[in-house]
Amino acid sequence: MSGKLTPDDLARYVFARTGAPDDRVRVGPSFGEDAAAIDLDAGTLVVSTDPISLAADRIGTLAMNVAANDVAASGGVPSFVTSTILLPDLDPDLVESITDQLDREGKRLGVAIVGGHTESVPALERPLLSLTCMGPADRYVPTGGAEVGDSVLLTKGAGIEATAVLATDFRDRIEQAGTTDPTVFERAESFFGDLSVMPESAVLSPVAAAMHDPTEGGVVAGLVELARASEVVLDVERDAVPIREETRLLCDAVGVDPLRVLGSGALAVTVPAEETDAALTALDDDGIEASEIGRVRDPASVADPETEADTDSAGLLLDEAFVTEVPRDEMYRLWE
Repeated sequence: MSGKLTPDDLARYVFARTGAPDDRVRVGPSFGEDAAAIDLDAGTLVVSTDPISLAADRIGTLAMNVAANDVAASGGVPSFVTSTILLPDLDPDLVESITDQLDREGKRLGVAIVGGHTESVPALERPLLSLTCMGPADRYVPTGGAEVGDSVLLTKGAGIEATAVLATDFRDRIEQAGTTDPTVFERAESFFGDLSVMPESAVLSPVAAAMHDPTEGGVVAGLVELARASEVVLDVERDAVPIREETRLLCDAVGVDPLRVLGSGALAVTVPAEETDAALTALDDDGIEASEIGRVRDPASVADPETEADTDSAGLLLDEAFVTEVPRDEMYRLWE
């Protein structure tokens, strides 16, 4: 089964085993934090590693954005990438396609590819890419920095990445389900150009209390991770979460929830309430869609809608549901 380790397993097997201690590591491995912060003489270096294995048609494009987004969402400027490319076989056409995508997207984002490794692994059924991205930060912004009273913002919308993948990898299945308008697929495929959160991160990092880019598990997973890392409750209205028309159409065609599918392209941010209007105006001035979708609350003040008992737990209050566990991405079953 595809998916992430549970928080308990992460704590047991990963977070407790971090090698040699080093005082320069300001932020190391912890739940919800996708990037490390290392204090160097010249400033703060932000570093993040992310794999991608399921998407096929534009895997290089996706991999570059996923890696760069984690650095940008921590207040860094993505600058350098190393790439590990593992392939079922060394098919020249496949190598050409993936490396061309990495090169093109690196140039578009301003990120240099400075090293890596490529080989075939016959046990693999599809390509697997793992990129490490690095960049400097004037102000590191954690996932776990949300404060009670903050506003919760989301840029662009839910399921941006999933929409692009559905339009390419699953077009035949969706057409068989009855969605055949070619313009829908054309518009949805153009979402590959919306995957980067570097522009909004640059606008918001000076004022943000917390930032996090939803990936696996979509907006719901990203908000749960942010809430638990910050030890708060995010009180969010589902209807306030922006969902593009193309996303609704394609997700409906395959029966997945737009809020629980691959979410790269959106940035979840909390800002002090008094900064909300200025932040939204600044994003709008830069042509970036964004919405206020909720507020940060103290867990002690929240009752579970099902039991009406105090929760005293961090998590996401999404309308009448209280979510404390990161959901499995609903896209996974489409590959199974």
